[in-house]
Amino acid sequence: MGINQNYKLNLIQWYPGHIAKAEKNLKEQLKLVDVVLEVRDARIPLSTFHPQIPQWIGNKKRLLVLNRLDMISEQVRQLWADWFKRQGEQVFFTNAQQGQGVTAVSKATQATGVELNQRRRDRGMLPRPVRAVVIGFPNVGKSALINRLVGRRVVESAARPGVTRQLRWVRISEDLELLDAPGVIPAKLEDQEAGLKLAVCDDIGEAAYDNQLIAAAFVDLVNELYAIAPDVLPENPLRSRYDLDPTSSTGESYLHNLSELRHKGDVERTARQILTDFRKGFLGTLPLELPPN
Repeated sequence: MGINQNYKLNLIQWYPGHIAKAEKNLKEQLKLVDVVLEVRDARIPLSTFHPQIPQWIGNKKRLLVLNRLDMISEQVRQLWADWFKRQGEQVFFTNAQQGQGVTAVSKATQATGVELNQRRRDRGMLPRPVRAVVIGFPNVGKSALINRLVGRRVVESAARPGVTRQLRWVRISEDLELLDAPGVIPAKLEDQEAGLKLAVCDDIGEAAYDNQLIAAAFVDLVNELYAIAPDVLPENPLRSRYDLDPTSSTGESYLHNLSELRHKGDVERTARQILTDFRKGFLGTLPLELPPN
């Protein structure tokens, strides 16, 4: 899918020093862990894949968690589950805010501990709690997942991305210790379309971007998805919400028309409203990515 060329993006500026530091700390800590819970956003499972993670993890056990299952439909969830299965991956879907799906993640993590301790016993070593780490992009719901796994609020979980800075271990049970790591985004995002989706979903951490460009690109993206796979998407969510059909216009002109209709020509306010409505789920279960053919 091609994004309109005007977005020759320095659309998004980012990479504050703390992410470089977070990355260094995370690599250190990964040496100490047995199992990695990689959390991605169910609306954009491919764009929230961090290309360095496989290399950092090496041959450690990894569980893939797609969070925000409430923001995609059952049908789209099934498409992703099947697609990942074909890649040899089992996926756990969660809604960490509400707690759905967390028990399965917890059980799978504990099971890893059982295997680990069996191997330790076989080598004449004492069993110990399994050490797990939760990693992923800023704001994909890592802290909420940890709070659910622990069963009490231990991590400051906020909509403000990049809240988690320090690394700390949380003892979940006799058998499990969990490390909460800061969100990491790639130092260089080669794929600007992925950057756009991260910004739309607010999974990007402390980055500067232009709301109007992002909102216009979002409308273009939605139009492209409807051109490809209308049958798995909710029925024209932009038209339903704003009484204005986007299909025959560019994202940019849609934004301007909607601003005239709703906000006396205030394009910035309109852009913010569209992004907020999407992030809060007011546009329905609208994914921004579907599995590659």
